[in-house]
Amino acid sequence: MPVPERRGLVARSLLRDDAYRALRNAIVDGTLAPGERLNDAELVSWLGVSRTPIREALARLELSGLVQTRPGRFTMVSPVDSREARGAQSVVAAMHELAVREAVPLLGEPELDAMRAANARFRDALRENRVDDALAADDAFHAVAVDACANPVIRAVLEQHSPVLRRVERLRFSSLAGRASVAQHDTIIARCAEGDAEGASLAARANWQTLAPLLDAAPGLSHQQ
Repeated sequence: MPVPERRGLVARSLLRDDAYRALRNAIVDGTLAPGERLNDAELVSWLGVSRTPIREALARLELSGLVQTRPGRFTMVSPVDSREARGAQSVVAAMHELAVREAVPLLGEPELDAMRAANARFRDALRENRVDDALAADDAFHAVAVDACANPVIRAVLEQHSPVLRRVERLRFSSLAGRASVAQHDTIIARCAEGDAEGASLAARANWQTLAPLLDAAPGLSHQQ
């Protein structure tokens, strides 16, 4: 078979994805603060990759609402805007509701045990005020249904819109209010174990809607009209 003329696609994709994840995580965890200017040369030095995957990663982050670009002027970390966060919350809640509804008929004991274990880690992390661990455990809990439903569209939409909410969730999981999620997760698990797709999916949606009060009250959020 002739060698394809286009080369290096896998390596370039990996570099782009690695750069995207590194920058996304730095924005979500506050390493790169809202309003901070992003300089290509500094990012190249920090991440150890060329300018091309950096620019591709920044373009993806702009689509997710985490970065703002003014061509020829600046690129910066977006402020945490309440209107954008509300829009992302609506989309993310709907996608998790759909993921659970589609996943329930496919869940077995291994998946239910994975949800229980993730929620136990989540509970312990909240008790010990380990915010990063709580976020990771929350991700693992919700990922069970997303993986089980095997719907690539749901995964793609969540990949785009979830990062905006992660900055708000860090505030929730740093407070006592976040501990209500443990009981909400237990309700989702119970409905899934009963095979109640409708009840489980509505419980999943309600769980994501608990972010709403923070979108109005959290410090650092801009409230555009």
